[in-house]
Amino acid sequence: MAAPTRSPALLPQSDVPARPGRWIDDWRPEDPEFWESTGKRVARRNLFFSVFSEHIGFSIWSLWSVLVLFLPEPVFGIDPAGKFLLTALPTALGAFVRLPYTFAVAKFGGRNWTIVSAALLLIPTIATAIVLEPGVSFTTLLVVACLAGVGGGNFASSMANINAFYPDRLKGWALGLNAGGGNLGVPVVQLIGLLVLATAGAEHPRIILLVYIPLIVVAAVGAALVMDNLTTARNQPRAMREATREPHTWIMSFLYIGSFGSFIGFGFAFGQVLQNQFTESFATPLAAASLTWLGPLLGSLIRPVGGALADRFGGARITCWTFVAMAVGAGVVWSASQVESLPLFVVGFVLLFVLSGVGNGSTYKMIPAIFRSQALQRVADGGDPEAADRHALRMSGALIGIAGAVGAFGGVLVNLAFRQSFLSTGTGDSAYLVFIAFYVVCVVVTWAVYLRPGAAHRV
Repeated sequence: MAAPTRSPALLPQSDVPARPGRWIDDWRPEDPEFWESTGKRVARRNLFFSVFSEHIGFSIWSLWSVLVLFLPEPVFGIDPAGKFLLTALPTALGAFVRLPYTFAVAKFGGRNWTIVSAALLLIPTIATAIVLEPGVSFTTLLVVACLAGVGGGNFASSMANINAFYPDRLKGWALGLNAGGGNLGVPVVQLIGLLVLATAGAEHPRIILLVYIPLIVVAAVGAALVMDNLTTARNQPRAMREATREPHTWIMSFLYIGSFGSFIGFGFAFGQVLQNQFTESFATPLAAASLTWLGPLLGSLIRPVGGALADRFGGARITCWTFVAMAVGAGVVWSASQVESLPLFVVGFVLLFVLSGVGNGSTYKMIPAIFRSQALQRVADGGDPEAADRHALRMSGALIGIAGAVGAFGGVLVNLAFRQSFLSTGTGDSAYLVFIAFYVVCVVVTWAVYLRPGAAHRV
């Protein structure tokens, strides 16, 4: 049998294999000597461009959280319920495509799929630039808004890819940094929208799209020049099928609805909630845009901290206390709504963004920790250590994809909850009560499965 080839990143130029695509066949992140001599450098290089590509993906995914502020009802004829629908549709498609995007990393390689997924972002960006003008039909806007959902898939493929590059002891930090840098795409596109509103005015939303088209090209070209594919991450459809039969898959997916679903749902809806809940204070799009970016920015920046805290204190412990605090934060928002206090309302919402960012980092740290715990148990029972590690990597990558997809649907539910609440009562009060109840359930589930005495996996 021919000896396995190794990556150009690991060999002198004369030994580069003929196979195209920058494939790395020898990858042992759990080996300290390998990691220090070679792995760390290669992993950091891939992490950097993974973060950049995912960041642009998040910006395109959340594009319509900004564009709805450029659609005044007298000009476009779209009421608040219709605008919530415009933000819910890309959230839904983004959740749906996360599963095939996870498969794509295993099928085509992380580098190769990063190139493709970045290039795909040109479709919704160019399509929106073409149709977005007064007189366009609501149906057309729904279609192009839905297309923006492809940006949501970048997260799943990026996380599955980076999960394979890093050793278990650093996964919380690496996944938190990767996801946090990606999540920053939400406040960045909102800040760009704010800048356009403040300078060019609400009549020029296409400027935002013109900013992102060259950035998308840079993401695709940069991935082609800098990133690598890992053979060890290759085709694992059986792992995905096996993961669907694993109870922890659905438990972690449920918890991720509470953390990431809250982050992306609030990120898409916050500007509209402010305009509808405090109409006098946010009568203009510029006024609403001046605050919408703050929560997503802090939630994105804190996500790596959530991963690092989980590395140190345990993912389940940080996740559990985070959901306790989120229930309190949602209670603050509900109370502020009752007394019509805008400062308290903003403080409560920003608190929810920050806490959801912490929870995003800690829940994703729990995923590889669960399967690492299972791997150690297999070894203790006499199993092969290498086979146990490979199984843990496959299963954690599969679960990251599934949890990312299911969790993103939480963003859809948040927008639909707000839509129904404003249609029924004219306020978001009913939605806030639902959020409180959901976070309490998340606390109970986290404690019962991962923290109570005698739990099978204390992670």
